[in-house]
Order: sequence, then C-alpha cells, then structure tokens
Amino acid sequence: MIKTQLVTYKQDATDCEGFFAYDDAKPGKRPGVLVVHEWNGMQSYMQQRSRMLAELGYVAFAADIFGKGVRAQTMEECAKISEPYYKDRILLRARAQAGLDQLRGHGSVDTSKIAAIGYCFGGMVVIEMARAGMPVVGVVSFHGQFATPAPAKTVKAKVLALHGAADPVVPPEEVAAFEKEMTEAGADWQLVAYGGAKHTFTNYNLPKGVPGPAAYDERADKRSWIAMKEFFRETIDA
Repeated sequence: MIKTQLVTYKQDATDCEGFFAYDDAKPGKRPGVLVVHEWNGMQSYMQQRSRMLAELGYVAFAADIFGKGVRAQTMEECAKISEPYYKDRILLRARAQAGLDQLRGHGSVDTSKIAAIGYCFGGMVVIEMARAGMPVVGVVSFHGQFATPAPAKTVKAKVLALHGAADPVVPPEEVAAFEKEMTEAGADWQLVAYGGAKHTFTNYNLPKGVPGPAAYDERADKRSWIAMKEFFRETIDA
C-alpha cells in the first residue's frame, strides 16, 4: 500500500515542507528518487508524480525549494518566487541538498542508489545538483532550463534531459551550450527532443495544443516517462 506523508524540515533557518511516498508493504531497502517541483512550488502535481514513483517501487521525496507555504497561483507569482533561485545558485543548491538529506535519511532508502528528477524549474535544479557533484547516481530533467552562471568542469552523475523541440523558453543556443558543457565535463549524458512538444509538456493540468510557450503533450508525456524508467533501469535499478 502506498503511504504518503508531509514532512517539515529545515534548510538553515527556513522551514520547508516536503512529501514522501513509498510502499510500506515492501520489505528491505530500495532506490530513492528526489522530485523537484515546477516554478509554482511543491504542489499537488509533484505529489502525484511522487505517488507514481512509489508505485514503481521507489521511495520518492518531493522537495520544497521555496519554503513552507511559498506557493504560486498566477504566472506573476511564479516569476516572483522563483527568480531569487535563478540568481542565487548557491542557495538553490543548498535547498536541493536539504531535500536530498531528507530522502537519504529515510530508513527504507538505499543511499547508494538515489536519483533526482525535476520539472521545468525543477529540471534546472537537478542539473545543478549534477553540476555540484551531489551524491546522486543520475538526474532526469523534464522540460528544464539549461543555462547556468557556473558551467560544470566535471559531472559524475549520469544525465538525461527530456526536452520539447518546440519549447521557446529554452532556445536552441541554450541547448547547444548545454550539450557542449556536458561533453567538456566528461558527463555520461543524453538529450531527447520530442517533436512539436512545448514547455511543460508533461503537466496534464494544462490544456493541450494551446497558443503560447507551454502546453500539455500526451505523447511526449508518456514517452518521457518511459525514457525515465529505462534510465532508472540502467542507473539506480542496476
């Protein structure tokens, strides 16, 4: 049976509220997956993705980068609460590490088999985790951004970037710079581009085929989830 739990934890003086999901009937230790939210904060969509991971047999923990109660409902609010973390990557990495520490501290997690996945803003976060050399085997970015003020010199974690080929938020030059960075850092990296998919293509709460930069794409959503599972078979399930 899938057990879920909201957990309050701290990063320095800031309270954060994360979400655990795991099968409490499954014995022994198992791989863990850190889940990082979009730019609106740790809301129900990340909780549902965490449940889906628990159904696959993982211990999932949806981290809270912005802090407890810091959630957005409008595009303007999303931009306001996420902007400080785009600018301050040291703080962003510290918040990601605090969430990772929660996952690593769970009694059912095999700490040698941890991956991190992120969506949009969270996709950028998990790539920053790989750049920082945090103790994860691999990271998966779903429609994340790639730009960083501090390109990595070395990347040890395996990297899977799942990208919408029609995403105007992440232009081709940013993709090319990411590919160059990963190659020069000696990373084991993959980038999959889904034709016609826009930004946020996995979020089923969005309408399909709407004008603008973001829209749900059912085919890309399903294909990217399969790609993630294959990546996990190679990394944390190995």
